[in-house]
Amino acid sequence: MKRNNAITDVRGIEVGHAQNEEALTGCTVILCRKGAVAGVDVRGGAPGTRETDLLDPVNLVEKIHAIVLAGGSAYGLDAASGVMRYLEEQKIGFNTGAAKVPIVPAAILYDLNLGRADVRPDSAMGASAAAAARGFTSAPPAEGNVGAGTGASVGKMFGAALAMKSGLGTASVEIGGGVIVGAIVAVNAWGDVIDPKSGEIIAGLRSGKIGPLRIGGKDQFADTLAMMKKMIGRGVLGLASRSNTVIGVVATNAKLTKAQATKVARMAQDGLARTVRPAHTMLDGDVIFALSTGTKKADVSTVGAFAAEAMSEAIIRAVKAAKSAGGLPGLKR
Repeated sequence: MKRNNAITDVRGIEVGHAQNEEALTGCTVILCRKGAVAGVDVRGGAPGTRETDLLDPVNLVEKIHAIVLAGGSAYGLDAASGVMRYLEEQKIGFNTGAAKVPIVPAAILYDLNLGRADVRPDSAMGASAAAAARGFTSAPPAEGNVGAGTGASVGKMFGAALAMKSGLGTASVEIGGGVIVGAIVAVNAWGDVIDPKSGEIIAGLRSGKIGPLRIGGKDQFADTLAMMKKMIGRGVLGLASRSNTVIGVVATNAKLTKAQATKVARMAQDGLARTVRPAHTMLDGDVIFALSTGTKKADVSTVGAFAAEAMSEAIIRAVKAAKSAGGLPGLKR
């Protein structure tokens, strides 16, 4: 099978986007109509989530039917209601006897400071994204300023003044025996995005002036980590923007238990840490879900290791595909 280098290379996974390009916000729905074993790892200090407790391996529900990644801060969690409505109409859900209840975990990022704060992903937008979802037989999902990445940005130590536009990216890798691991991620990090192959910053806090203050030197990027050691950087940490989060999903056609899916989600966070610097701060709400849709045998450590690789590549693709918007420069011309 030809790969599209996308999470939809994993059979049983579909992706749909919906967004408001004027308001610079949107949502992305990852559908698994036949159900998928799921796990989650919440690593950031300021997360916004829905239905993550049921993914604990000790809890009853084994499979979920969709995951929603959305902008709009906590308001954006409403998009999951629209996805539930869409799935209910398709007669998809956990059979309770009296009714089928779709299981739809969600995670949000903060994009209210870009575009319009009074327009957020809602139930209608969630339903629209679900209806637009397509799988491996279609073209790969759009990347950049789409879905949950529509209002994403990076390098926000000093707010929007020296930040850059980011977006949504996806990637996949085949690890042998027909086993595929894919990732999709919306990158709205407080810190910088690093190319792990070169160690160079490719998007993030730019050098420049804020009023009379000079941030950084002659280089294009000021380097958030370096600025954290300087007095000016230490001075803004307590006041720094809480409008940050990297939210994503990894998926595989390998057979995993809930406990193994949780382990894969945790290992996938390593891919985030390799490409976002610093990662998992108190100012970020980093959340990664893991899905298993198949029956292929694979070592869980191998799946987790390549989930991190796929996540890392997806993050790089997210910033490279982002166009300038909301007054922030993007890498894609």
